[in-house]
Amino acid sequence: MDAHLLQWLNLALRWGHLITGIAWIGTSFYFIWLNFRLAPPARPEAGVNGELWAVHGGGFYRVVRYAVAPERLPPTLHWFKWEAYATWVTGFALLGLIYYVQADAYLLPPARPLLSTGAAVAVGIGSLVAAWFGYDALCRSPLARRPGGFALVGLVLVAGLAWALNQVLNPRAAYIHVGAALGTIMAGNVFRVIIPVQKAMVAALSRGEAPDPTAARAGAQRSLHNNYLTLPVLFVMVSNHYPATYGHPWGWAVLAGVALVGAATRHWFNRHHQGRRGAWLLAASVLGLLALAVATAPGRGPGPAALGPAEPAALFREARVVIVRRCAPCHSAAPTIAGLSAPAAGVALDTPAEIRAQAARIYAVAVAAETMPLGNVTGMTAEERVLLGRWIAAGAGLR
Repeated sequence: MDAHLLQWLNLALRWGHLITGIAWIGTSFYFIWLNFRLAPPARPEAGVNGELWAVHGGGFYRVVRYAVAPERLPPTLHWFKWEAYATWVTGFALLGLIYYVQADAYLLPPARPLLSTGAAVAVGIGSLVAAWFGYDALCRSPLARRPGGFALVGLVLVAGLAWALNQVLNPRAAYIHVGAALGTIMAGNVFRVIIPVQKAMVAALSRGEAPDPTAARAGAQRSLHNNYLTLPVLFVMVSNHYPATYGHPWGWAVLAGVALVGAATRHWFNRHHQGRRGAWLLAASVLGLLALAVATAPGRGPGPAALGPAEPAALFREARVVIVRRCAPCHSAAPTIAGLSAPAAGVALDTPAEIRAQAARIYAVAVAAETMPLGNVTGMTAEERVLLGRWIAAGAGLR
């Protein structure tokens, strides 16, 4: 496929994924907030167990919730499902376009691929299927009645999936597939549980029967799970910009840690919506994120004094040769890789000052994560990666 067309297709899918994701997340956050803010109605109404008054955009709104369902259905009933479906479809299409169509560049580890392209794609898709069926089985088990234990087991399974994928896929691809697995669980909840429950309730009312409250509770449980998964999924969506996370040797544990921070932050919001105090929970989330930042800081290694006065300059001369050969074809004001008309990601490595300014990023993506060059298109060797690491450990000196 033409490189220019590929970029625009990528942009269109990514934009569509973002638009539909905002719509889905917005409705999820709103309805969770709404459920927590409902109060007993000022004037009792048959079947109504909560109401809320709000003002927005110059208008007043009154929302009521029925304990199970109204006695009869209104002529127009609004459903919230296409946001979820469209988000998953655009997300999977984007996953396929980037990680499956361009598997050599994005899916496989460039230096040590253990699987063929077809096998790696099968592992990626299989992880999404396994995640849904595993989660669904847990929801149908007695553990689902113990939210704390359920959350703990879920966190362990997320960490395990991240670790397993990191053994055979590119670290960045492993992260994205964990996020896709969580997104598949969320969309599966809507498609397989929440919407069928709502359809069953509508069908029962149409027959003049009372809807099953047990099924309604199952739908509410899955909706709440989706609410807690949202922030971890959003982290994964932006993680590809931060190689200090996926590129760390313990990247799978970093992902689990950030997922825990995200879920805890969402729990603080939910408690806040209920009018419950929980500043300690928000403080713990902030401290947890700071702890992860400290834990992932690259080791400083031996300083320039330990290597001798001439070593840093000599290392830079060698490192610059590697960067010019292996990195500058993409990261230059005049890139030579087909399809690029500007420096990739806006990063140019033409001058010594530009190189030094990007030293930490070079370490993260070329030394620690080994995700750059993409697909190792320029043939960077293991020895060259070690050399770059030594130069950066020596202080990234230029002279």
